[in-house]
Amino acid sequence: MFTLGRPRDSLIDLPRLETARLTVGGLSPEDAPALARLTDDPAITGAIDFLPTPFTLEDAKGLIHGGSRERDRFLGIRGRAEGRDGELVGVAGAHLRGEGLIEIGYWIGGAARGQGFAFEAVSELAALLMRRFPARILVAECRPANTASWGLLRKLGFEETGEDGHRPGRKLLALERP
Repeated sequence: MFTLGRPRDSLIDLPRLETARLTVGGLSPEDAPALARLTDDPAITGAIDFLPTPFTLEDAKGLIHGGSRERDRFLGIRGRAEGRDGELVGVAGAHLRGEGLIEIGYWIGGAARGQGFAFEAVSELAALLMRRFPARILVAECRPANTASWGLLRKLGFEETGEDGHRPGRKLLALERP
């Protein structure tokens, strides 16, 4: 029997994005060694509660496999210029939450921090997600003490909702639509 209704939202076929300096696209099994090297950093694993410390090759393979489903998608942020052609410099995630929210998250490797890569990648991904899912509210969770991420989210237009996130110590921020 068929059930007619609204089409099911999915992240599985998010297109690859290109910015002036970056490519943002799906992670593949071949990316596991680079993902493990990038993510096995206490500054990253200490800030993102679902990442184990140490972050091993097996953890990277699991994240890639688990982050390529309809409701959760992890994307590699790769350099396109400045001697970083194809280098994995970070990760962005998109996660469908319930019927009305889509959550965005990200991390940037130590050597690439402070160069505007997170802003460049996340702003493009946020714009895509808002176009693709106009009925959903784009949200992010962040610890207020994480001043770099908090500032980035505010610069992107996210506003604090006054609600706690579902992860310990985090606040929920939402992006207002133009």
